[in-house]
Amino acid sequence: MTRRSFIAGTGASVLAFTVLKPGLVGGAEANSKIDIGLIGYGGRGKWIADLFQKNGGYNIVAVADYFQDHADEAGAKFNVPAARRYTGLSGYRRLLEQKLDAVVIESPPYFHPEQAAAGIDAGKHVYLAKPIAVDVPGCQTVAESGKLATAKKLCFLVDFQTRANKLYQDAVKAVHGGEIGKIVSAEANYQTGLVFENLDQQLRKDPKNPELRLRAWGVDRVLSGDIITEQNIHALDVASWMLDADPVRAYGTGGRKRDYVGDCWDHFAVIFYYPNDLVVSFNSHQSGQGYDDIMCRVYGLKGTADTHYFGNVTVKAQEFHLDGKMGNLYTEGAETNIATFRDNIIKGECGNPTVAPSVRSNLTTILGRTAAYKNGVVTWQEMMRHKEKFTHDVKGLKA
Repeated sequence: MTRRSFIAGTGASVLAFTVLKPGLVGGAEANSKIDIGLIGYGGRGKWIADLFQKNGGYNIVAVADYFQDHADEAGAKFNVPAARRYTGLSGYRRLLEQKLDAVVIESPPYFHPEQAAAGIDAGKHVYLAKPIAVDVPGCQTVAESGKLATAKKLCFLVDFQTRANKLYQDAVKAVHGGEIGKIVSAEANYQTGLVFENLDQQLRKDPKNPELRLRAWGVDRVLSGDIITEQNIHALDVASWMLDADPVRAYGTGGRKRDYVGDCWDHFAVIFYYPNDLVVSFNSHQSGQGYDDIMCRVYGLKGTADTHYFGNVTVKAQEFHLDGKMGNLYTEGAETNIATFRDNIIKGECGNPTVAPSVRSNLTTILGRTAAYKNGVVTWQEMMRHKEKFTHDVKGLKA
């Protein structure tokens, strides 16, 4: 099953959580089960909750989701009492008043910074889905939450599947070790057919209904960050990982061709300019049929690194060769991260190395998005200085 086909078949994810015991801060017994709270029991929330249960090292003891039907579905499946099923926009806050070990955040990206910060403030370990935020202030909030987590001896893990995969890790190590020589240029692409058709169908029943908008978050620019941030980040994260630098500026364009009610774009084309005159070309679309690929290719003077989310990871160079076929990275990467999260909590390892790279790649997508909306050039410094903030109108939604 491709990542696109999985996403296309899932519904909206909004707020879900779990009640946890207090004994797992700063290390715990190796055979201890970790009580987790799940924020967001929509499509991905349902999937990730099953993986946490499958791991065997966790108890799902509370849920929170804006929608009662989501909370009740999770509660019935994981035997969570009705008193520990929280709804509304502030349901996660009521849940954090309970004794929890960790929270798993699978809500729409717009809510990630606030919920992660609240989790750390409440003394909980945090497992956060990508993207971490939809705007620059949100990214900065997550960066600060990561630092605070380390200071408080809490674990904070961002769930990028590629970064948990050994083939990708070995390819990046080879690039950083100079095996392909001086980097000349790079490209990153995210190509899929239509996704979120089901969300569009829900929203077009009543486009001005605030609760339908929340259910259809994946086709909403503010709630999702648009496709370049919400999904295309997988390709741009690998490029950011390979190059290990902030882009200096970006020139972008893009637009909408599909007949969706939501305001997200369906294609982007961006040129990122990195230090030392290094250029990265990026292209994405969510339309048509017959071709799916999430890839990053880095060209060096001595060789090339070529990575594909659902294909092969290859490094071909004068004196170095790596080639491996990917399995089901979407599931296997998440399973690895879930196991790592538990292992870090048990061992008290709170360096939280996934946070800073995730902030960088998230900001890179925002730079590309901002340039594309402008149909022009935007510098990294301009983006960081302007700090454009996305604001979701909560009028008509229950607290």
